[in-house]
Amino acid sequence: VLRRIRSRSLAALRADVEPVDQPAFARFLAAGQHIGATERGSGLRGHDGVLTVVDQLSGVPIPASAWEPLVLRSRVANYTPALLDELMANGEVVWTGAGALPGNDGWISLHIGDSAALTLAPDPEFTPDDAQQRILDFLAGGGGYFFRQVAEAAGGMDSVLTDEAALHALWDLVWAGRVTGDTFAPVRAMLDAGHTAHRQPARTPRTRSYSAYSGRYGGSLRGGRLPRVGRLGAVGGHGFDAPSAAAPPLATGRWSAVPQVELDATVKTHALAELLMDRYGVLTRGSVMAEEVPGGFGLLYKVLSRLEESGKCRRGYFVDRLGAAQFAVPATVDRLRSFARDDASPAPDSQPSGFAEAAPPRDALALAATDPANPYGAALAWPEVRDAATGHRPGRKAGALVVTVDGALILYVERGGKTLLAFSDDPGVLGPAAGALVGVVRSGAIDKLVMEKVNGRDLLDTPLAHALTAAGAYSTPRGVRIRA
Repeated sequence: VLRRIRSRSLAALRADVEPVDQPAFARFLAAGQHIGATERGSGLRGHDGVLTVVDQLSGVPIPASAWEPLVLRSRVANYTPALLDELMANGEVVWTGAGALPGNDGWISLHIGDSAALTLAPDPEFTPDDAQQRILDFLAGGGGYFFRQVAEAAGGMDSVLTDEAALHALWDLVWAGRVTGDTFAPVRAMLDAGHTAHRQPARTPRTRSYSAYSGRYGGSLRGGRLPRVGRLGAVGGHGFDAPSAAAPPLATGRWSAVPQVELDATVKTHALAELLMDRYGVLTRGSVMAEEVPGGFGLLYKVLSRLEESGKCRRGYFVDRLGAAQFAVPATVDRLRSFARDDASPAPDSQPSGFAEAAPPRDALALAATDPANPYGAALAWPEVRDAATGHRPGRKAGALVVTVDGALILYVERGGKTLLAFSDDPGVLGPAAGALVGVVRSGAIDKLVMEKVNGRDLLDTPLAHALTAAGAYSTPRGVRIRA
């Protein structure tokens, strides 16, 4: 009897919520992930701000070239690289690799140190070679070690491995999620070599010099020899109690094994369900599929249903056209409805501190396509490209950008920036979208963009070209250029 009563109560709650349209959900998602608050001077700040972001995005693979300039800077008002490095140095934040990308980039995940076991996802198919296995065996005892120690271990008792080979072995382990460092500096050194998914602005002379020791994970190492920088002493047993000044920039800091912790499957799935609801506010099949969760939505659905029965979340038709299998905590449902207002204005008592209290962001946003704050290609389907003469299609691809206005997708900028997809020709939305795209370049988040095609046609003399030049871009003989 009690079960029937409970089932009827849950059904009544599900039917009680009027679904919001999809752009309203996009506004809600960005606000809940603290996007836009920095422009209003009310965003997250300092170490606590970085920890808040990492906590919400724990375990999400994002291109290394997007993490600091596009993800952290858009959420933490006073973000500097030192904030992240300090948190890593004291173990509060951990970074891991999740696969290399073409060029000098790769997928990187950040984790909260105390709960990293819940979000770590090493490559289950990775098989180490002899040198890599020796590194893993050496690091298995715990603690952090400098590159010279790691390189000696990689060579073994009977051979001396070159720095190039040791660096290859180390970074193969990084991309497999098996080894990590206590600073983000090696990742930045990789990016400084250029050829990244999101093109990086020019660096200082000191920073650019890092690219000389880059290679496969930053320049010439892919398919070739790794140039030496300075005088790299032979791998040996000298100076192991202190970092070597000659350590390659790609291997600075201390290196350690990523813990291989076997957690109870139910505990991990339960924690993952709660983490994903915190990340997305409303958890849908599309969001779970985009995260490539092992077991898929079916596995999480069972846990989410139990959470609903215990009153910890609600299932309902919260967002239009996304089906009835949507889950959210009760406070989130109430906040979501406030984003359905015609003027998209925040509630009077709202504060930008999470899904339960977040205020809507400004009208136009430019995000990395892979940013979890972008719902398109995940919870929301990509819209159709109007009047297109191209086979190009949008995707959550490394290096691509999306621009939304009032939560509606207006522009998709493909990696490199030469080609765009426009989903509207309305000057009323192209203007704010162009302003957001110009703004993300001028902020230094990405390097200049030189755009030539939109929807498969020449960009010049189109409404979008006029909007871009009005926003501060420059016309070129072949298209439009945005520079800092």
